[in-house]
Amino acid sequence: MIHLHLPKYALLNAADKALLGIEAPGLVRPYLTLWRDERATPLVSLSEIAAAAQVGHMLLKDEGRRLSLGSFKALGGAYAVMTLFKRMLEDHLDDKVAVAQLVSPTAREFAAGITFCCATDGNHGKSVAAGARILGCKSVIFVHEGVTAARADAIGADEVIRVSGNYDVSVDEAERVARERGWLLVSDTSWEGYEEIPSLVAQGYTVLADEALSQIADLKLAPPTHVFLQAGVGGFASSISLHLSEALGHDAVKTVIVEPDRAACLYASAKAGRLTSFTPTEPTIMAMLECYTPSLVAWRILDATASAFMTVTEEEAKDAMRALAFRDPPVVAGESGAAGLAGLLAAARDPRTREILGLNEESVVLLINTEGATDPASYERIVGSKPEDVLRKSDRIAS
Repeated sequence: MIHLHLPKYALLNAADKALLGIEAPGLVRPYLTLWRDERATPLVSLSEIAAAAQVGHMLLKDEGRRLSLGSFKALGGAYAVMTLFKRMLEDHLDDKVAVAQLVSPTAREFAAGITFCCATDGNHGKSVAAGARILGCKSVIFVHEGVTAARADAIGADEVIRVSGNYDVSVDEAERVARERGWLLVSDTSWEGYEEIPSLVAQGYTVLADEALSQIADLKLAPPTHVFLQAGVGGFASSISLHLSEALGHDAVKTVIVEPDRAACLYASAKAGRLTSFTPTEPTIMAMLECYTPSLVAWRILDATASAFMTVTEEEAKDAMRALAFRDPPVVAGESGAAGLAGLLAAARDPRTREILGLNEESVVLLINTEGATDPASYERIVGSKPEDVLRKSDRIAS
């Protein structure tokens, strides 16, 4: 299903533009030095899939290789943790602190008394925990009952607390416990009165959009005309959508938001013309997108920048995973990571949708593989090969 949407660019909030606009990546990059890994993730040309879909170019930013954490989320939660810690340390010392000083002995002594927490489907919590670990802080991560044991075990937090219910319930529980115990909540979704920290998380994601534009320019290609962005609460999608709109011009790129048809809160909001929740029916394999209430900030931005909202089925996501695995060179994409491609392929199959979106042989389509195989057993069941076997093939081809 697809719902066409008229972007309301004139209503863009000045503060949102400042946080996610063209200056944003430069604010984030200094913090990447604390990871000791500032490499850009690959941009892969999907030329044979583009030809089959009858579009000019199809380019995939592979965030499955980001900062050894396996997803784009590495850029967001950890960056917010580091930014907030820097502010706290400066207040504590009553002095300005350089980014490099965040891991000094003095900073580590201060960090030992600080606990960061959040709710997660897996990847955001992994990023928050990694940021806390780099600084020497503690982390407590809340997961809902739908998060698989493999994803929960991979988070790497000091403590993982499982909550009965869905993602939205775990968000509420994380907020309650954080308030009760004096922990610092670093959520990637926002609500009334809680906007700044999720906006910092989203600011971290602008790095990958900026990298993609530079890599496309290096290939001597025109900038993207379309971007298909998968969404859960919408933080990632809103960040990339606004940054591309600011960098390329509001009318230069069409943003299409893709969600599972079993968890389509942004699609429902677009149809209703206001932020609204989606009523759950059954779980989706696109677990990182299984959210039922949009982020307040994300919806505000997407309402101003998105050209369309669409849903994809479970089978369409699986087919997109296989399409990426069985190509040359292959790409390992998890269920949520392949959702953007699933949306593009569904749109390309429908003549009316192609016409409305202006998808044609001149189009340059940007996709983002937001995660690798975050649940290896699930990936193998769907694709028929272990992710490491697929990656070995990719590495052989590259060498």
